[in-house]
Amino acid sequence: MRDGELSAHPDRMRWNAKYEAAGQPEFMPHPLVEWALSEELPDGPVLDLACGPSGSALRFAAEGRAVTAVDVSEVALRLLRHEARRRGLSGRIAIVQADLATWRPSVGDEYAVVLCAGFWDVRVFGPAIEAVRPGGLVLWEAFTGEARRRRPSLPAEWCLGEDEPASLLPERFSTVLQQDLSDQGKRRFAARSA
Repeated sequence: MRDGELSAHPDRMRWNAKYEAAGQPEFMPHPLVEWALSEELPDGPVLDLACGPSGSALRFAAEGRAVTAVDVSEVALRLLRHEARRRGLSGRIAIVQADLATWRPSVGDEYAVVLCAGFWDVRVFGPAIEAVRPGGLVLWEAFTGEARRRRPSLPAEWCLGEDEPASLLPERFSTVLQQDLSDQGKRRFAARSA
């Protein structure tokens, strides 16, 4: 997507405002990352979708993995870039500003891990899991219907359906972790590609 197409994007503006107001992030990796690093993983890069100022990207890069970090917010990506530089990891993290509704991994790209925490769009899930290499993991966390009961203004399309994302997996995947965090209205999920 060209810069002009993103300039007035409502998600970009909303997330930029949120990150500007939040101050300095803690850069903590998502709990799914620590779990994944305790599992057997194939060699290869990591794809971090809707990454924000990602402690997860930094953690994987610190483990020696190449990471592609994708987000619509240049504020989040600037924070991540600065922290990666500070930690000496900038050569391992490729920063991509894009709208995930239209961005796709390049044809032939395969990732040992595809991570998306805090975002759901069924149109993004299919292309994301197609980029997982054999033996690799897809890690996802998103809101569920429970979150909508607490926050009725939360759009339904931002929330996982009853059996999602497991019901959307192709046969080559097997679910290895599914945990509903009812206190947060979220589902934490991991699946491995055969």
